[in-house]
Amino acid sequence: MPTIALTHHVQILAAPGPRHEEILTLEALAFVGQLVGAFEGRRLELMKERRRQALRIASGSPLDFPRATSAVRADRSWRVAPPAPGLTDRRVEITGPPDRRMTVNALNSGARVWMADFEDATAPTWENIVGGQLNLLDAIERRIDFTTPEGKEYRLADRESLATIMVRPRGWHLDEEHLAYDGRSVPAALVDFGLYFFHCAQRQIDAGHGPYFYLPKLENRYEARLWNDVFVTAQDLLGIPRGTIRATVLIETITAAFEMEEILHELREHSAGLNAGRWDYLFSMIKTFGHRTDFLLPDRAKVTMAAPFMRAYTELLVRTCHRRGAHAIGGMAAHVPGRDPAANEAVFAKVRLDKEREAEDGFDGSWVAHPGLVPVCREVFDAVLGTRPHQLDRGRDDVEVFAQDLLSVRRISGPPTPEGVRTSIAVALGYFAAWLRGQGAVALDGLMEDAATAEIARVQIWQWLRHRVIERETVRRLLDDELAALGAAYPWAPLDDIRALFERTTLSGELPLFFTPDAYSRHLVRQAEAQA
Repeated sequence: MPTIALTHHVQILAAPGPRHEEILTLEALAFVGQLVGAFEGRRLELMKERRRQALRIASGSPLDFPRATSAVRADRSWRVAPPAPGLTDRRVEITGPPDRRMTVNALNSGARVWMADFEDATAPTWENIVGGQLNLLDAIERRIDFTTPEGKEYRLADRESLATIMVRPRGWHLDEEHLAYDGRSVPAALVDFGLYFFHCAQRQIDAGHGPYFYLPKLENRYEARLWNDVFVTAQDLLGIPRGTIRATVLIETITAAFEMEEILHELREHSAGLNAGRWDYLFSMIKTFGHRTDFLLPDRAKVTMAAPFMRAYTELLVRTCHRRGAHAIGGMAAHVPGRDPAANEAVFAKVRLDKEREAEDGFDGSWVAHPGLVPVCREVFDAVLGTRPHQLDRGRDDVEVFAQDLLSVRRISGPPTPEGVRTSIAVALGYFAAWLRGQGAVALDGLMEDAATAEIARVQIWQWLRHRVIERETVRRLLDDELAALGAAYPWAPLDDIRALFERTTLSGELPLFFTPDAYSRHLVRQAEAQA
């Protein structure tokens, strides 16, 4: 691989690609280097604290609302910043990877916000990461229109009707191995944030919006504080007024659920609210308490948002946000409409029920994964909101949530079904196949699956094996069956790599916290090196 030396000790460790020089400028990478130099030490210490916290919980320490911050929760006077331009009305948000087609479709979808997802919906090949940044820049500059070889045209609509862009960088736990700072891999979060902010922040301000973000996988207030300090430094370095950045935090870990108010407080100058990241939340619940039999979950499909511990989580999120003047954004509708009108009506009915529950609970908006679901979600929230942009005036003071409410999993626990076991294996394998090929969001059996749902699939198998509610021989037999079916359907699928990835992350004695770091290093980075 060629190595290009840059200022602030940043190096590119990947082969150049088409138009990469437009994103990977000396100035942009020097900016990223300044952020890495200022914050990498704190990030590494926070990652150590994650491991310490996991060990404390595994050893029996109770999880509760922190006593040290009780004054923050009791003080009713503080509020987050008012909604920023383009973020006042968020009744429908669409999510997806920042590839070229999705960029146009999402911006044109009729949703109020598009979350351009470098995290769960993007397989982090170097081409995807740099290409995603190029697509965002091209979209803001209105030069992303294109025609496919088949003749299908993609054109941006009038600027006034486009969705507001929010970018989700990768989590604090991930590295970007195609860039190095003083010989070490660069935090992926700072790469995704830094490149977008450097190139697009002022352009977005000039267009009447601003640099807006979604923050994934936070586990506590200290990780929110780190992001807030990154925001302050980045704005100061580029001469942008403090508070211009806005960020919505996904509450998708059980530990963060106990610190919602503290997270808003840390980010209050830059806060754009909280989101109920339901799939990662279930994933976190299993990771955190997978060693305990009283946290044994049934099939994913049976853990609905009506489950008591999920109701407690979402109602606490709405109450917390509205108490502080922040938007509460609901979870994902992952269904993918097809060509069968009757089947679509059944899909729309399910989505409508889910969104009606959210709107009635006080959420200000919600997520969909496909443009075809935007009208359904918009219709539901229109019925509740009318001409109002949100329902921040609904304080939900009727809600009272205690620690045991967030942890009341036992009431829905139960053994997995044979079909549930097979489905989890099939989802994990199908997603691994797509991810290793560079596709981070894939439709499987009518649902848009991403890294979060693949994580749930594999950790559920691990948990069921751990507590011996299924036999290892059964899993291995189903693994062989599903791999054979995958190979028949997709002859290009690297079955040996997929099997090895499943076995390392699902059948091991100790549960790997994420499948992505190891798979990224073993496959996506090494694959890029082989092609260079």
